[in-house]
Amino acid sequence: MNYFNTLTLFFLLILFSCNSTNKSVSTTSEKETQIESKNMIEDGFTNGTITTSKKEGDCPITIKVERKEGAYYLDPINLPEDFQKDGEKVWFKYGGLKMMNRCNKASPVSIIEIQKQ
Repeated sequence: MNYFNTLTLFFLLILFSCNSTNKSVSTTSEKETQIESKNMIEDGFTNGTITTSKKEGDCPITIKVERKEGAYYLDPINLPEDFQKDGEKVWFKYGGLKMMNRCNKASPVSIIEIQKQ
């Protein structure tokens, strides 16, 4: 019986040791992501998600920007083709344009710099 208790204790020790390592790696990854986000924002980047639509009156491609106050949409007139994928998360710099909106929900912008998240 003593052998069984020792074996059980050893097994539980190994099981919980492995689990704590995974939490540590996850926490480190989350911290790295937060640091990267902070650095990108300090460098003037905005984060957003590429969205596509085939509805009449909508822009075919927009960038959805989420904020605490709510989401807003931008209409990039010069978005590179390799970024035109629905759901793609991006960091980008942009400039506003003084032109008529091409659709109702988004303001036209010119992409200055863009990269995938």
